[in-house]
Amino acid sequence: MPAELFSAAGVSFRRAESADVAGVVVLLADDPLGRSRESLELAPYFAAFEAIDADPGQLLLVGESAGRVVATFQLSFIPGLARGGALRAQIEAVRVAESARGTGLGSAMIEWAIEEARRRGCALVQLTTDKSRVEAHHFYERLGFVASHEGMKLGL
Repeated sequence: MPAELFSAAGVSFRRAESADVAGVVVLLADDPLGRSRESLELAPYFAAFEAIDADPGQLLLVGESAGRVVATFQLSFIPGLARGGALRAQIEAVRVAESARGTGLGSAMIEWAIEEARRRGCALVQLTTDKSRVEAHHFYERLGFVASHEGMKLGL
């Protein structure tokens, strides 16, 4: 089992393993948006996990409590030419189980991600959150994030 990277609110965070994939998918599907876009067919998730796990620019973490995955997020490190060749950190797929919400766990996760980005020499940390997730917008603003850009997506 991978070593603990940090702990918060009684939850121990570590690098995800393939045995965690099903638990992560449950978290991803545990809200109205997730229910409409996630699947219980796990094969594509295992393939994605293998690609993430093999890429040194990707870090998928899980928070575990009493042997159960109760939180997760992905931190991607993106090299680029813009901003003087700056390295960026992208936070994705932040989820906390309903039973663990309101404990400060989400804040601890994002604060750890920001510090890890600093440690790796990133110039900025970015994330996207669906426009319908108004509470999430307030959460990220409390942590210092600014809605500085308009995001766009094109489904393929």
